[in-house]
Amino acid sequence: MAQNMFVVQVEEPKGAGGGRPSVGPVYRNVLAKDGFRPPAVGVESCWDMFRVSAEKYPDNKMLGQREIVKGEAGNYVWLTYKQVYNIVLQIGASIRVCGANQGARCGIFGPNCTKWVISMQACNAHGLYCVPLYDTLGSGAVEYIICHAEISIVFVEETKVSEVMRTFPSVSKHLKTLVSFGKITAEQKVMANSFGLAIYSWDEFLVLGIGNEFELPEKKKSDICTIMYTSGTTGDPKGVMITNESIICLISGVNHHLGSINAEFTERDVYLSYLPLAHIFDRVMEEQIISSGASIGFWQGNIKLLMNDVKALKPSIFCAVPRVLDKIYSGLVEKITSGGFIKKSLFNIAYSYKLQNMNKGYKHVEAAPIFDKIVFSKVKEGLGGNMRLILSGAAPLSTGVETFLRVVTCADVLQGYGLTETCGGSFVQQLHEVAMIGTVGPPLPSVDVCLESVPDMEYDALASIPRGEICIRGRTLFSGYYKRKDLTKEVMIDGWFHTGDIGEWQPDGSMKIIDRKKNIFKLSQGEYVSVENLENIYSLVSGIDAICIYGNSYESFLVAIANPNKESLELWARENGVAGDFKTICNNPQAIVYILGELTKIAKENKLKGFEIIKAVHLDPVPFDMERGLLTPTFKKKRAQFLKYYQNVIDDMYKGAK
Repeated sequence: MAQNMFVVQVEEPKGAGGGRPSVGPVYRNVLAKDGFRPPAVGVESCWDMFRVSAEKYPDNKMLGQREIVKGEAGNYVWLTYKQVYNIVLQIGASIRVCGANQGARCGIFGPNCTKWVISMQACNAHGLYCVPLYDTLGSGAVEYIICHAEISIVFVEETKVSEVMRTFPSVSKHLKTLVSFGKITAEQKVMANSFGLAIYSWDEFLVLGIGNEFELPEKKKSDICTIMYTSGTTGDPKGVMITNESIICLISGVNHHLGSINAEFTERDVYLSYLPLAHIFDRVMEEQIISSGASIGFWQGNIKLLMNDVKALKPSIFCAVPRVLDKIYSGLVEKITSGGFIKKSLFNIAYSYKLQNMNKGYKHVEAAPIFDKIVFSKVKEGLGGNMRLILSGAAPLSTGVETFLRVVTCADVLQGYGLTETCGGSFVQQLHEVAMIGTVGPPLPSVDVCLESVPDMEYDALASIPRGEICIRGRTLFSGYYKRKDLTKEVMIDGWFHTGDIGEWQPDGSMKIIDRKKNIFKLSQGEYVSVENLENIYSLVSGIDAICIYGNSYESFLVAIANPNKESLELWARENGVAGDFKTICNNPQAIVYILGELTKIAKENKLKGFEIIKAVHLDPVPFDMERGLLTPTFKKKRAQFLKYYQNVIDDMYKGAK
């Protein structure tokens, strides 16, 4: 890839050697070609970022939630930076009274809300490791994380108090204090007392530290700020250790990038918080917003009411996973289709005209101002009227949806890419570069990137079109997996983090994600699925001999190809009046429904999560074999060949299951 206006080569490629695959050239964003600019002077920690904003913008709106009146959501009610700062100091003093000091682990469990961020900032203030608890990591994950991280204090949403209590007595060695965001019942107090657990309502805890003064400890960039547990492979969740420096450098890199195109965050921005704070994407976005002195408004917690929250808050910044943007796209298309011939024709003319001009290099605000006013303004108002930036991450956004939203929303729509281990963002698209649609853009100024060849998958980092595993280096990287040096060594090699994702450098310096190195699928809502683990579970169904599961990053659910057990299926057919030979029975809709039901039953028995449940299945009467290239001589599945062989079947299943 030749040097261009977006990336510059900083190291030569390395041929294969010492048992390692060949590595392509190292590239860096041209904004940082001579090195990454340092973060702001005097900012050593995430606490410093908030403290500086509280000093600079004391009366700015910081955190807002909708007032609930007679069961209906009303206007947003706000706390200023100064008010939040004072509450954080109160909560921090109470934490210290309970004996949790610098380096202790503090869990936070619940949906995004004002008290979540206040608890987080209290951790930042006193140097505690903030450890989000997230029950969708799987059955028993909350108990596992409390014990593995040795969490001594947990802040928890009122409705989830009982869920934490159920982890006793297993966690009693570690967990000593529980604080509800709301109230505590008399029964919960009695139960807590039996376990030796100190339990408080939010109001009780708020005053617990009054009269006690604690000096805020000195915090360094190298200090751990948060441990984020993440799934993605078989086995227990992994605790990703992230330092203050990682978050600060990520924010500095984003500011560097956006500042170069006059799109940086300002104190006038308003951000809608609904993606889980337990995930890195929203966590670093909120730190970014706070460092800018801007405002954060929280959703009601109901995805069906999300657009209602958007209209009420009128945000300028909106982060989303593709599944949410897909729903927005579908809703807009439905309205356009049902709008009548004249309105539909006008929309199509406006859309084609604006897209044509954007392809010529016009900024979206210059491409069709008249059509923006008479056609696309309704879409803009539906998004609150102030939207200027929509960021998509966690999984690929389809090119059709991305193109559509770039044209009709009157906002900049950008895809990005990153992992918890890279502190979120590592790549992001450039504004006004329509040619980058379908990619994740060039690397941010805070990282270096190279591709490593994957010979087994025939990806060559030194080919004319470089393809290989994406490897990332820089100060935004994590410090390792908590208590798992063995896993850390697997992915951190010579200072490079091996992402497991296969990328393809584009001629303009942007990156396109094209595959996954390991047998893990990432669905459109950002969830990872360990396919081998699931296949072991689904193989427990007595009516099937073999199964191959497939997941698509553009879809939110799984499909499967299965070899039914011949005797079992033929017996079922006789008992249910289904005629025909084995092949005919496999194609019978009733048989498909029956097998799908058996798969769903085994999934529920094993407490699989919703996105791990197979939604469609194809029954192949011919056993998976080596003759078709589906299996290796040792009978391992050749997944790339499976996808190639069954591509049409898979496409039909996704279409039919929607």
